Amino acid sequence: MTIPASPPTADQPDSTGSERQVLEAFLDFHRQVLVSKVDGISENEARHRRVPSKTTLAGLIKHMIGVERGWFQEVLAGRKPEDIGPNVGGGDESWDLAENETVSSLIKEYEQTCEQSRQTAARFALDDAMPEPDMGQVSLRWVYVHMIEETARHVGHADILREQTDGAAGIDGDSAVTTWLHRIVVNAALANPNMPGAT
Repeated sequence: MTIPASPPTADQPDSTGSERQVLEAFLDFHRQVLVSKVDGISENEARHRRVPSKTTLAGLIKHMIGVERGWFQEVLAGRKPEDIGPNVGGGDESWDLAENETVSSLIKEYEQTCEQSRQTAARFALDDAMPEPDMGQVSLRWVYVHMIEETARHVGHADILREQTDGAAGIDGDSAVTTWLHRIVVNAALANPNMPGAT
């Protein structure tokens, strides 16, 4: 079993900050967790398909690069896809990995893309609205909430794939076995407060 070398360093998302601070903290938290899910595994493990769909650990990073670019650069900043670069929007092709794409190169590109997203978002207020083809308009607030949902959902996918890969699971990379053993001990202690080690 390989434990991720760099679990996320973000503190628990701010529970007393402003609305914007809370939204940004949750999004950054899930971004960091996603990166931690591909840390410490081989290129083959990152590309290995463990489910019938195209979903792989490396593919999740590439897909989220496209999603970040689609919402923050195309929708929020109003840039044309051809001016943003490849992989805009996170469509079906965003799961396809090129031969020269590695875990480290994808993480670097994802982190750079997320920083670009932060810089773009900083130019807008939460209530600022932009045109969006399917919904007419969306606010920065809506984009933040959607990106938290999208990123967290794919973090869940990555957590399952990582557990299937080497047993590492959870935010801090604890193995599934360790996690379940801990739960068994805690539950047993609750059921029998007199058992050794229950207090």
